[in-house]
Amino acid sequence: MGTSRSGQLAPRLTLCCAVWVLCWAAPDYDDYSQNSTSEQITTAEITPCPRAIPGEKATIDNVTYLLLHEAARSQLSSGVTVLLIPSLYSLVFLLGLPSNGLALWVLATRTEKLTSTIFLMNLAAADLLLISVLPLKIFYYFLGNNWPFGEGLCRVTTAFFYGNMYCSVLLLTCISVDRYLAVVHPFFSRSFRTPTFAAWTCAAVWLCAAGITLPLTLQQQSYPLYRADITLCHDVLPRQEDDGYYFYYFVCLIACAFLAPLAVMLFSYCSVLQALLGSGKRYFHSMKLTALVLVMLTAFYTPSNVLLLVHYSSYQCKLSGSLYISYMVSLAVSTCNSCADPFLYYYISEDFREKVRSTFFNRSKTPSLRTSKETLPQKSSKESLV
Repeated sequence: MGTSRSGQLAPRLTLCCAVWVLCWAAPDYDDYSQNSTSEQITTAEITPCPRAIPGEKATIDNVTYLLLHEAARSQLSSGVTVLLIPSLYSLVFLLGLPSNGLALWVLATRTEKLTSTIFLMNLAAADLLLISVLPLKIFYYFLGNNWPFGEGLCRVTTAFFYGNMYCSVLLLTCISVDRYLAVVHPFFSRSFRTPTFAAWTCAAVWLCAAGITLPLTLQQQSYPLYRADITLCHDVLPRQEDDGYYFYYFVCLIACAFLAPLAVMLFSYCSVLQALLGSGKRYFHSMKLTALVLVMLTAFYTPSNVLLLVHYSSYQCKLSGSLYISYMVSLAVSTCNSCADPFLYYYISEDFREKVRSTFFNRSKTPSLRTSKETLPQKSSKESLV
């Protein structure tokens, strides 16, 4: 009798264990079982370590959707995402557009074309191009992460956003090297620190920025979110592309367009500071400006790039998109550098401010100004400002 009960109990235990395993292994997504029989959903295998906000592809009636956990959906609709981030972008747009536009116009029409002027004109242009795509991102976030402008414009906006951001970083690196050569090696660099050389350098920077953002235009960037009636642009990407294509792309991008330039800028400005410190209190104002530039660069650009690197390199940790909001806020903060650039590099110069005043108030014509970044020939090269 005991043997008979054992024989019946074993199959039941096996069946219960199988059901428990299947329930435990099922993904924690919304209930998709309510789909009609005509809907064919094909989802990829779930990887254990998602980065940023990972989504699973779902093909329904030949339309590719993204499936998300409820926790990830709540991040997309949080007040930080739909209010704080677009508000930051709006502030950058309202402050950065007139300040950079005026600076570019003065530099292009009212200044002597020196080496520093060429670099600063290109920096103002890069900041303006970055600011020019912010209205699209502002509408996108205010609409609740809904992109109504189509796939093509999503790719262009994403490429312009990252491209001009890293173009600004590269141009700031060129400016720091130019300052290093002018202050630390003034006689050695005099032969090749020419406007023509600066123009060719800027052309190379623009080509480099276009090249490093080209991969963003080759991959699909916008996907409709399943059962949400919104289309996402770049914020949520298929998990398999996150783990493969974008992992290698963003790691290379950060290494080549941020970490290496940051190291060069740190070396250049620290060398300039050392040279100015050896000159005594006479250059205290220049030392303060140099230190301020260094602090601002680090404060604006480091958080977003560090978080992005964590997103795309954390193989052993299970983030499930938990850093998404932190990264997006830091990315919005990094665009504030486009507002700071005009005041750190242009309006800090009394000559530049005088030229602006004379332009708007029709004062007597003043001599063609030199920017605060240029070494004046009648003075020691160490007297140049940041």
